[in-house]
Amino acid sequence: MADERRLIARAQSGDTAAFRTLVERHQARAHALALRILRSPSDAEEVAQDAFVRVWTALPGFRGESTFATWLYRIVARRAFDRAQVMKTRRAREWQDENLPERAAPVNDEDTLRAAKLQEMIGGLTAAQRAAVTLYYYEGRSVEDVAHVLGMPENTVKTHLLRARAALRAAWTHELGDEA
Repeated sequence: MADERRLIARAQSGDTAAFRTLVERHQARAHALALRILRSPSDAEEVAQDAFVRVWTALPGFRGESTFATWLYRIVARRAFDRAQVMKTRRAREWQDENLPERAAPVNDEDTLRAAKLQEMIGGLTAAQRAAVTLYYYEGRSVEDVAHVLGMPENTVKTHLLRARAALRAAWTHELGDEA
């Protein structure tokens, strides 16, 4: 933690090598969060890169009231939500493309099939629900942290998690029946 504070201080004074180290430490999780929200690797990559550019320009004003990771993930989530809205509008205009079948690589392992099915079901959640599920279950963050990152009240995060669990349970039961 002290090492990261030193890196932040160096980066705030314009040290690009220190910032590069911060990016390397956090890029995988930033990309994973964007990917969970957007469900598109190319869009997630673009959002993560854009978030790091915004972090670099805003870094001199970073006061450390939250951790660097929380601050970064909040920027990633906001950018991803913005991008998701743009994509939703675009998809509405190009609705015929929605009906094209998706190609999936054949998978034989039952656990891999179940994991892929769960990822597909998570993809059916709203962007806010996907973000809450990702941060809470995959990142292991508290409801308070998730609320801070997503910029929403804790009760709203709890509601998103509750609705996401209910939707996933219903989808799992519907798709896989009692074998789940």
